[in-house]
Amino acid sequence: MATDPPETPGDTALDELFHQPEQVPLVYWRAFSGSKTAVLLAGAAAVLAFVAGISHLSQGGVTPTGPLAGALPPDAAAVMPLASIVVAFLLTGVAVGLRSRYRLAWYGALACFSGVVVLPLVTGAASDAVPALAGAVGLGFAVANRSEFDRPVELTPFQTTALLAFVAVQVYGTVGTYAMRENFVGVDTVTDAFYYIVVTGTTVGYGDATPTTQVTKLFTLSVIVLGTGAFTVATGSLIIPALESRISSAFGTMTASELTLLDDHVLVLGTGELTEPLLDELATTADVVVVTADDDVAAALDDHEVSVLTADPTDEEAILDARIDTARGVVVATDDDARDALAVVAARQANPDVRIVAAATDQKHVDKLEAVGADAVISPAVIGGRLLGQSVLGADDALASVFDDGEDGDA
Repeated sequence: MATDPPETPGDTALDELFHQPEQVPLVYWRAFSGSKTAVLLAGAAAVLAFVAGISHLSQGGVTPTGPLAGALPPDAAAVMPLASIVVAFLLTGVAVGLRSRYRLAWYGALACFSGVVVLPLVTGAASDAVPALAGAVGLGFAVANRSEFDRPVELTPFQTTALLAFVAVQVYGTVGTYAMRENFVGVDTVTDAFYYIVVTGTTVGYGDATPTTQVTKLFTLSVIVLGTGAFTVATGSLIIPALESRISSAFGTMTASELTLLDDHVLVLGTGELTEPLLDELATTADVVVVTADDDVAAALDDHEVSVLTADPTDEEAILDARIDTARGVVVATDDDARDALAVVAARQANPDVRIVAAATDQKHVDKLEAVGADAVISPAVIGGRLLGQSVLGADDALASVFDDGEDGDA
């Protein structure tokens, strides 16, 4: 209306601050339906399946009476009490894999959840119904969050070879034992042969299955030597890198294997007040590796899932370790222009062709940073001063114009 007082800038600011055009949900459903819930359900199903398996064993076994009991092989009923326990252990491993977002664990979750759901249809036991319910819900959550579990299992050639060698030894031992079963005591089936190889390779040796000829004794010795060696190498190839990664993460540094995988990344030499907003800007567009000599800063950055190499950012060897030869660009933005200059020199010597962008804390050092090799030098103080000047003179859209320049240029 004409008699209404004009709207003041203060009223507009208050409206924008407190006005909520959309309804705020009382419960954020996504917080309860994400990947973390699938991990929790896998753990819960594992616990419930284990309890159900212990219940079957305490009762001396279970007689399959479910609608799918007729589909079981004749001898499978004897191992049904162990089925729930085996699935429980598998679900425990699956839960660990899901927590790390591995796609292989997601496939394992589908299989294990399906197994838990089917189990009461075979046994007909009421104790299997509760883990089956957890498995059914978990299966739904796993399928709904399929895109969250996209991390591949990356094995080095050595790890792959070690695992294949271990499997090959087990196949060699099982096939050889079954082929010479007439010269063994207590070996009549493939299951007996596999059992013999496992207890032999683990040096348990119950004595219920033994070789009776010189050839089978020599064969058993070969299985012991090859099996023990293959198991040791395979286990070491998996455990040692995991321990190395954990120890390195505790100190905020990258392992040698992680460094070799770097490609087309942005290298940030040193840290300062601009580091956090810089990482926020680059997080969604490029892989970032920060090189810093400060252990506390390195640990803090690692907690935010930023790749960190704890080393001197002015050391050319450290910069080479951070794979500057494959980097997309280098950013030098600390609070010390002198160290920034040294970092620019080291980066330029390590890779003469890489693009280097630096931030000058003091405006008078802009030319000096360009002189030592920086392709572009930005002075945050100059930019901030200009924006403050535009704002105080009434240019309310000063900040917006800065960010709109890039969009207008792209248009």
